[in-house]
Amino acid sequence: MAGASTKSLDLAKPFAKPDTQRAAWRVWLDQRVDAWMTSPGFYRWAIGNPLTRWVTRRRAAQLFDIMAGFVHSQVLLACVRLQLFEQLRVQPMPLDELAKACQMSAPAMQRLLHSAVSLRLLESRGPQMYGLGPLGAPVAADPGLRLMIEHNAVLFDDMRDPLALLRDQVQPHMQAYWPYMEGDSTQGWEAAQVARYSELMATSQRFVVEEMLATYDFNGHQRVLDVGGGQGGWVGALAQHAPHLQLMLFDLPPVAALAQARMQQLGVDKRVSTHGGSFISDPLPPGADLVTLVRVAHDHPDAVVKALLAKICQALPRGGRLLLAEPMAQSPGEPPMVGDPYFHFYLLAMGSGRLRTADELRGFMLEAGFEAVDQLSNPMPLHTRMLLGRKS
Repeated sequence: MAGASTKSLDLAKPFAKPDTQRAAWRVWLDQRVDAWMTSPGFYRWAIGNPLTRWVTRRRAAQLFDIMAGFVHSQVLLACVRLQLFEQLRVQPMPLDELAKACQMSAPAMQRLLHSAVSLRLLESRGPQMYGLGPLGAPVAADPGLRLMIEHNAVLFDDMRDPLALLRDQVQPHMQAYWPYMEGDSTQGWEAAQVARYSELMATSQRFVVEEMLATYDFNGHQRVLDVGGGQGGWVGALAQHAPHLQLMLFDLPPVAALAQARMQQLGVDKRVSTHGGSFISDPLPPGADLVTLVRVAHDHPDAVVKALLAKICQALPRGGRLLLAEPMAQSPGEPPMVGDPYFHFYLLAMGSGRLRTADELRGFMLEAGFEAVDQLSNPMPLHTRMLLGRKS
C-alpha cells in the first residue's frame, strides 16, 4: 500500500536526445564486452595477467566499498554518537579510558576503534592509544557536520528496504522531519519541529557559505534578497562579510521569526530585514538587485521551481541577478559525481524535488526570463555548484 503522503515525482530528461540512436557497431561492441566481462573465465584471466591485474584489484576494492558502505556509515555514526571526535580533539586517549567513557567493554570498543582507523577517521598513536585521523578532524571541527551525520540515521531507517521506498510502499520518516514538505501552510507546525529543521539547515550550511563567499564578488550589489533563507545562516554570514550590503530574508513565518532572532544575536538586524511568507503563493519583497537561492530548488518539483524562478526574475530590476547554489547532478560528458546517489535517494525519501543537472537548471532559468546564465567555478562542487543568471 502506498504511503499516505505520496507525491508526484518529476522525471528527469534523458542524457541523450530522443532522436539519438546508438550506432549499430557500438551496440554490437557493448554486447560483446558485456558477455566477455561476465564470462566465468574472465576474472581468472584478468587476475592472472600482470597487465590487467591492477585494474581487477581496483574494481574489486571499489565494489567491496559499495557493498560495505552501510557498515562504514554506521561506524561513523557510532563515533559521532559516542562523541569520540570531540574527546580526541583535546588529546589522544588509551583504549581503556575510551571504553570506560563510552560505557562499553574494551573488546567491543577496540573493534569500533580499529574500524574507525581503517576508515581514516581515527589514527593509532601508539600501543592501545588513539587520536584523530585525517577524515575525523573535519567532523571534530564542525558541529553542523556531526548534526547532519546524526540526521542521516533517519534516511538509513527509510532505506532499510530500498525497494519498498522506490515502490512507494512505505511512509518515509524523512517526510515528517521536514514540515514544509506538507505544503506552504504553517498551520499545525510545532515550534520544536520548526526549530529542529531550521537549526539543521543553518549549522550544515557552513561549507556552502564559505564556497559562495569565496566564489562570488558581492561588491557590485547594494541589496540582496535570500529566498527560502531558513534561520539565516547564509544571510548572517553575508552581512558580516559585506558590511555595505542591505539584506532581506524571505521564508515561512515561523522560520522568519527564528531568523529575526538570529540576526539580533549576530548584531546585524539593522541591515537585515526578515519577511514571512510562502514563495509559492505570496509576492517576494521588492528592491533587491541580487537574489540568492541556496539549497532550495532541489527540494521542490519542477513546476514549483519554474514558477519561483519566474517570480524572482519579475521581482528583479533590469540588470538584476540571481545566484543559485545547490548540489547538482552529473551532466553528460562530466565525470561521475560522488554525491549523486545520496541526493537522489534523500530527495526520494522526502517525497518531493529531485537532483537536477546544471544544464537543466540553466534551461529553467532561461525559460523564466533570464537573458544569460553562467556556471561559476567553485572550489568544492561536491557540496554545491553555482549558476548566475542575469536579467536583461
